[in-house]
Amino acid sequence: MRTVLVSAFIVSLSGLVIACASVSRDLFPPGPNTPVKSIYLVSHGWHAGIVVKRADIPPGVWPQHKDFPEAEYLEVGWGDKDYYMTPRPHLGITLKAGLLPTASVLHIVGFRGSVARHFPQSEVIRIDLSEAGFKRLCDYFENSYARDDAGLSQPLGPSLYGEGRFYRSRESYHAFNTCNVWTARALRHAGCPITPAVTLTVDALMTRVTTLGTVIQSAPSIP
Repeated sequence: MRTVLVSAFIVSLSGLVIACASVSRDLFPPGPNTPVKSIYLVSHGWHAGIVVKRADIPPGVWPQHKDFPEAEYLEVGWGDKDYYMTPRPHLGITLKAGLLPTASVLHIVGFRGSVARHFPQSEVIRIDLSEAGFKRLCDYFENSYARDDAGLSQPLGPSLYGEGRFYRSRESYHAFNTCNVWTARALRHAGCPITPAVTLTVDALMTRVTTLGTVIQSAPSIP
């Protein structure tokens, strides 16, 4: 077990170094009087999803978005396959996801209408990206899909909510590569100055992103 966790940490650290090296300071924040593409980070309490406007996706990039032709927005999430695809995960699934490298999935949900209205119980932060940064974000999504022998990304099943699907991801989930770390890497790939290794929890992720964007909806207070 110790060897597995150490190996996972080394792989995660290596990925972080590569991600850091690939970021250009010219990507974020967008320059004055330059076009921007707004994305949204939505907190679900234990993880966060990234929402993009489908019409903003450049031609020839992230072709899987065409699976949702009626959607105005797409929410992208990522996490442990068994935990994510089980509506009420038991303790064994939870422990396995936290202790061992496991298979992962992408969770894509399409919807129409404002982001805040679609997620009324969630904190929502808007982040304005440069066009180049937005394209890099879409490239990051596309490169996360696992593909079959024909090079296709086949859906595994319906989403947890709304009109969406699960897809197998090529990455592994483990204690040092949580859903929030994956999301932070996506934002960093788009140019945002964020350190994935310190965003293991959704609270850490949302706190950092608050300084990069605008809170358009706060989470409801708990009485």
